Amino acid sequence: MAATEHTASYYAASVGKAPAWPALDGDVQADVCVIGGGFSGLNTAIELAERGMSVVLLEGHRIGWGASGRNGGQLIRGVGHDVEQFHNTLGSEGVLALKQMGLEAVEIVRERVQRHAIDCDLVWGYCDLANKPREYEGFAADQSELHSLGYRHEVRLIPQQDLHTVIGVQGYAGAMLDMGSGHLHPLKLALGEAAVAQSLGVKLFEQSQVLGIDHGPRVRVRTANGRVLANHLVIACNAYLDDLEPKLAGKVLPAGSYIIATEPLPASLAHSLLPQNTAMCDQKLTVDYFRLSADNRLLFGGACHYSGRDPKDIAAYMRPKMLQVFPQLASTRIDYQWAGMIGIGANRLPQIGTLKEHPNVHYAQAYAGHGLNATHLAGKLLAEAICGRAGGGFELFAKVPHMTFPGGRYLRSPLLALGMLWHRFKSLG
Repeated sequence: MAATEHTASYYAASVGKAPAWPALDGDVQADVCVIGGGFSGLNTAIELAERGMSVVLLEGHRIGWGASGRNGGQLIRGVGHDVEQFHNTLGSEGVLALKQMGLEAVEIVRERVQRHAIDCDLVWGYCDLANKPREYEGFAADQSELHSLGYRHEVRLIPQQDLHTVIGVQGYAGAMLDMGSGHLHPLKLALGEAAVAQSLGVKLFEQSQVLGIDHGPRVRVRTANGRVLANHLVIACNAYLDDLEPKLAGKVLPAGSYIIATEPLPASLAHSLLPQNTAMCDQKLTVDYFRLSADNRLLFGGACHYSGRDPKDIAAYMRPKMLQVFPQLASTRIDYQWAGMIGIGANRLPQIGTLKEHPNVHYAQAYAGHGLNATHLAGKLLAEAICGRAGGGFELFAKVPHMTFPGGRYLRSPLLALGMLWHRFKSLG
């Protein structure tokens, strides 16, 4: 894959002049080499550098080029989907720990932004929207569980008759407002964290696609014009891993996700759509999610695709979905449209661990579209493991087995699409 600039997204257009880092030219050595300049790689590098390790980070394109720089920008509590499914593997205490780490993950982002004064348009407030009455009923159990976990932020149920306080349309059965989750400009956050990493001594290289990995007691990572020799390697490529490490590639499925951004809306219209400026997400299997940007554009995303083929015209594909929710935007112009790949595993739990065959190779991937917070948690857990101070969190994630999608790269997408279709029919029951 040829090295490229950022995709033509609202984020790239609004970030200002993005800093550029050099391509790797020659041979360098480090305690740890990190492959991937997204949130996983950047935060692993930060955590390692804070622990006194020397780190080289290689990015094949630009820092934040992948999902980290073009996602929906929703910072939502939790890791994984339905962590109760892991009772047999992790036990009740392990499942409880996963839930608590799902809350910790957001706090890691909060602390990093505050400590380093990263300007990333961070706004607190997020709503789960219920499409059906039974989903709204389930929010009460979610609220109760959050209280039992010691969640320190306001969580409030919004019945159907009060929905106008958070969203200016009808059609939902209720909502749950969470003031401990929120939304932000993801590319600004990624570039801010890259600056933090550099200030801590991390050597960052862009346009330095990795061509091969030579395993051994010291790992050699090869690019077109240089090599990195390191004691440890972290692979943080997620949906853009391709076949760089086949043992990991078969466990993550790249799936397309799409976002459109409107023209800036008049303040009165923006306020009428989302009165509390919260991020929103419904409960459909292929979710709709939306929020306002700092300059009052509506960012509307969703519609996961597993075919490997993006729509020819993303705006034409996504605009009708937006108008189903907000018909009052029928005359509103779409200024930006873009796509990106998210990584999904069969059990939809982030994959964090060490390669059994190569104990000095570590990885984090497969965030299933909820990576903004989970990547930050992964960085902390990986750094603890590499520094020999792994706690129970890393061991819990590493203990969960992850299925390899059968049939190789060309059959993974249709197989998952069939599985998603089955879940969709099941949810109608």
